[in-house]
Amino acid sequence: MTARRRRRRLKKRTRRQLQSWGAVAAVAAAVWVAGHWAAVWPVLVAVLAAAVVGWAGWALLRAHRLAVGQDRAWRAQEEARARELSMAEVDALSWQEFETYVAELCRRDGCTKVVVSGKSGDLGADVVGYLADGRKIVVQVKKYAPHRSVSSPDMQKFVGTARLEHGADVALFVTTCRSFTKAALDLALRQDIVALHRDLLGAWVKGAHLETLIPLNGSGGGTRRRPSV
Repeated sequence: MTARRRRRRLKKRTRRQLQSWGAVAAVAAAVWVAGHWAAVWPVLVAVLAAAVVGWAGWALLRAHRLAVGQDRAWRAQEEARARELSMAEVDALSWQEFETYVAELCRRDGCTKVVVSGKSGDLGADVVGYLADGRKIVVQVKKYAPHRSVSSPDMQKFVGTARLEHGADVALFVTTCRSFTKAALDLALRQDIVALHRDLLGAWVKGAHLETLIPLNGSGGGTRRRPSV
């Protein structure tokens, strides 16, 4: 206890000494500034001006970043709204018309020999064609309500046939619903299936090229390049 009290008294004494020295230094500095005011005031004005300019620059930069962020958010909202407007027409199609429409999108982006199956027993190959570089593309088309999700069993069926049955270099699963379940998406990533949900389909409808959409889910690009047939 005695040693602790001594330490406390020593700390208090040291603190008082520091405060006294600080006060003395402050008084000395004030006296020096008063005696050399003619030389000091330009420096103080320059420091104050630099501080004002720095604060103004920081405020402008912050305002610019805020404006850029708001502009990006607005553009993203407008793009999403435009996609939904274009998707309203897609939603009005029957499932047969939707398959034909997807085939037309493939042709628009340079695919050749595009065929629409349009019948039961197609083993997941609703649309088949060839990319401009000769790779075979096989498309599974599911016209679901926007609020639904593509399930893992749906994806499993396509995984089991796209390459083994149809020899796909690029396997594309296109749907009008907003999402794939986690299990379905994980399977698509593992099996190199390109999963195009509603937002990506909307971008495709609005003019995004198929070649730019293929890499967005998994590698999705196919491992072989077939000669043109």
